[in-house]
Amino acid sequence: MRGPGSPYTLLFDDDDAPGPGLPAGVRAIYGGDWRLRDALAERPYTFTNFVVSHDGRISFDEPGRAGGGEVSRNVAHDTWLMALLRSRADAILTGAGTLRVTRRHRWTPWEPFPDDQPAFAALRAAEGRAPLPILVVVSGSGALPADAAALHVPGQPVLVATTSAGAARTHATLAGLPQIAYHVSPGDRVDFSVLLRHLRHEHGVRSLLSEGGAQVYGQLIASRLIDEVFTTISPIIVGNRSAPAAPRPSLVEGAAFDPNDPPRLRLISLRRHGDFLFQRARLSSAS
Repeated sequence: MRGPGSPYTLLFDDDDAPGPGLPAGVRAIYGGDWRLRDALAERPYTFTNFVVSHDGRISFDEPGRAGGGEVSRNVAHDTWLMALLRSRADAILTGAGTLRVTRRHRWTPWEPFPDDQPAFAALRAAEGRAPLPILVVVSGSGALPADAAALHVPGQPVLVATTSAGAARTHATLAGLPQIAYHVSPGDRVDFSVLLRHLRHEHGVRSLLSEGGAQVYGQLIASRLIDEVFTTISPIIVGNRSAPAAPRPSLVEGAAFDPNDPPRLRLISLRRHGDFLFQRARLSSAS
């Protein structure tokens, strides 16, 4: 395994969770272990990955410059960590908005860091995972770009989580793509609790990585469906637009919490590379 050029500097690690750890070569780069907890009875163990700026923004939200790589500056330690997280996921969840912004991206484990594809593939095999994770795309409206590269990866199953109206639209748009299956929620929006139960019981998903945007993250947090959070803190400042322009998105959008009972994180570990910090935390309400 080549890694991102130098090991992460471990500042502290306070994880006492059970579960399988990382191979020795990966631990040497990561600066320690990451013990992955097992699936819960009713849903997969669910973790997220974000990069945020110093001022808490996740995107410049400019044409052609809306992806997370603009915030991380595509630093190798962030892309390597993204690949590691994908390598331990049975399924990866993203939203239609993310798919539209990054049409050429593929949600394979080694897409962010192709140099270590053999090592990441070996990790998946050692942990009993399929060669490629299921890609779960959430879209209540069913408005998906048929030309998105992620929908055309050979051997990678795709599950579109949508509504009845959205399913009709997606069937028409994506006709001829046999690897696509559907999960249809009742009503006018995707029910994440039902979706995660479906992934656990119908597809055998033990670990789920959410790479959805701020709206998806807000809904998952509000439903208490997130277990761990990996956050790369970038040293750049994105800033915000003045009204009436739409604001640049922050980490959580579309969900507001009671000041008497907001979700709370417990910091598990902190790593550093240069001016970047790599935080791992667990939702205090998570089992």
